[in-house]
Parts: sequence; C-alpha cells; structure tokens
Amino acid sequence: MTRVHDMGGRHGDGAVIPEPQGMVPVGANWQRSALALTLAAGGLGAWSIDTSRHAREKLSPKDYARFSYYEKWIAALADLLAEAGLVTEAELSAGTASAAAPHPKLFTADKVAPALARGTPYTRASDIDPAFAPGDRVRTRLPARNAFVPGGHTRLPAYAAGQTGTVILTHGAHVFPDTNAHRMGECPEPLYTVAFAAADLWGVAEAEGDEVTLDLWQSYLEPA
Repeated sequence: MTRVHDMGGRHGDGAVIPEPQGMVPVGANWQRSALALTLAAGGLGAWSIDTSRHAREKLSPKDYARFSYYEKWIAALADLLAEAGLVTEAELSAGTASAAAPHPKLFTADKVAPALARGTPYTRASDIDPAFAPGDRVRTRLPARNAFVPGGHTRLPAYAAGQTGTVILTHGAHVFPDTNAHRMGECPEPLYTVAFAAADLWGVAEAEGDEVTLDLWQSYLEPA
C-alpha cells in the first residue's frame, strides 16, 4: 500500500500548478528559516536525506494534505529531532531549548557556504554488476513497495509499478534509499534512468511521443 505522498495519476487532488522557477519559492521569513533549520539539523549527522524524506512521507494524511511545502519540512524535522533525542517534546512545546551547551556539531553561519559548495555525493563503489545498459527494455517491480520494511521508503512510484520502459542512461552505483532511510546500511547498487511512454502510464498522453523518465535502482527492475 502507498502513502499519501505517492499521488501521481490519482484523481481528485486538483490541477498541478507549476511554480515559475520549478520549485516552491522561499518567500516569507519563516520559510527561509524552515529551509535553514532543516539544513543545519541535517548537518548534525543524526539521519540521512533518505530518512528525512521518509519522515515527511510518514506525516498523517490529514496533515500532509493541509500543510504547505515548508510546513511539511518543519513537521517532519520536529519528529526527527525528537526521535533522535536532540530535543524533547517539552522543548518543542515551549519553543526554547533547556540545554545550556550547544551541540558539538553546531552548524554555524561560517560553515554554510563551504558545506553547500561541497554537496553530498551519493555515488559509491559496489560489488553488484550492472544488469542493464542503454537500450534495454525493463519492467518495474509490482507492487511498488519497500522489500525490507513494510510501509518503508522507496523511490519507485506506484504509478510506474509493473510498467515497461527503456533504459536510457546508467549512473553507476548509488546509495540505495530503501535501506538507507531505515538505518540498514547504504547497500549501493546500480542506478538507471528509465523512459516510459506517457500513454502507457496514464492511458493517454498530453502529446504524441510524450515520455516520463525516472531514476530507478537495479532491484526495482527486471528484463522485459
């Protein structure tokens, strides 16, 4: 079963309205603070990006549906901080930290630009040989689910499960989100970009020849 965030192809959620720059703009001060706080807390090293994505997915459906983009970030961050023991529920309620000493990995302002410039690469060495090459026809796993944790994080969307597409790019081995989100190890495996005919996924395409491309890990795929 999928979670509320897996909305692709679902009826009743209204039109998709693209933002001018292709992302949610950071406008009001609280939105800027939400972004900064999320990055700073991630710098403490208590969780991975996959864990943080799953925290947003786990928000209750009623909250996920009514929260704005950065409200989802803040709600998930509060859950992560509490689960990691970095803050208490009392501190969250009061809005004030009770500890006098800062965290030893405090992400100060002078560290922000260098950290963002470095980025966080997720390519890894792997002993798993690539099974596919550009031009290969592949079929995605059905159902789209985490094979290790019931209801766990996965990057295979439900609308693409059981569908046939064509490998168009190979990216080497990358950290596997289905395990990394749950602190089960990085378990790197080959990653591919796979193209699907939009008409195959949606039943009808907006224009002839439209495609949907997805970055998918090897264990999501089988030869078609």
